[in-house]
Amino acid sequence: MSWTDAHCHLQDIFLADDPSTKTVLATLERAHARGVGRVVVVGTDALTSAQALALTELESPVEVYATVGLHPHDASQDVAPVLALARAGHPRLVAIGECGFDYFYEHSPRSAQRAAFAAQIALAHELDLALVAHVRDAFDDLYDVAASEGVPERAVIHCFTGTPAEAERCLEMGFDISISGIVTFKNAESLREAARLVPLTRLHVETDSPFLAPVPFRGKTNEPAFVSVVGEFVAQLREEEVATLEAATSANSARLFNLAPQ
Repeated sequence: MSWTDAHCHLQDIFLADDPSTKTVLATLERAHARGVGRVVVVGTDALTSAQALALTELESPVEVYATVGLHPHDASQDVAPVLALARAGHPRLVAIGECGFDYFYEHSPRSAQRAAFAAQIALAHELDLALVAHVRDAFDDLYDVAASEGVPERAVIHCFTGTPAEAERCLEMGFDISISGIVTFKNAESLREAARLVPLTRLHVETDSPFLAPVPFRGKTNEPAFVSVVGEFVAQLREEEVATLEAATSANSARLFNLAPQ
């Protein structure tokens, strides 16, 4: 068994400011050396979604999969190109998203975020793909839209930052929970409480790289190699063996994204 980074951004548009990580193959080789077997590269608009799909065709020691989506920051853009790209199909397209709500920054109007999210939930149903949801300071609207549109059979809240009560509500609605390096931050006790209560069968780990590097790498460019750091921290937090958490989270991600078992 090896680690799965359930959510990362390796497209050039995200890495261009840091030459040390601009070569994606080198980044994936470092991840492989740290025991990472699979990564899911996530799209946030039509361009980065197309780039994510292209990265799946690299000859890499790590298996690369992709999502297609429109991020809530960009929800004021036309969602149609993203829908068309997903409908065109690709053998390593495994999910729709990331999509959802972000009221912390609110770069797009709330009405546009709601409409884009609803359209992408419908697309996940249509194509029988997983849904990757982003939610920040907007859980009530997440619950509302997810209830009205229906949570796809396979769905996850990525980079979960909510409270234990919000985690329980998301689980009840059918979402899995993915934990990022934020869990290692000093001020993240509420998140640590939430991470403790998620059933092992519904838990994922991710980097959200190049953002949110875990302690002791905080402030540096994040990368998939550090998903092992996140996983080891979560295992200690939950008082579980690292190997147990590694196997479970990788199996959970395989189920979520409909991948063959490792």
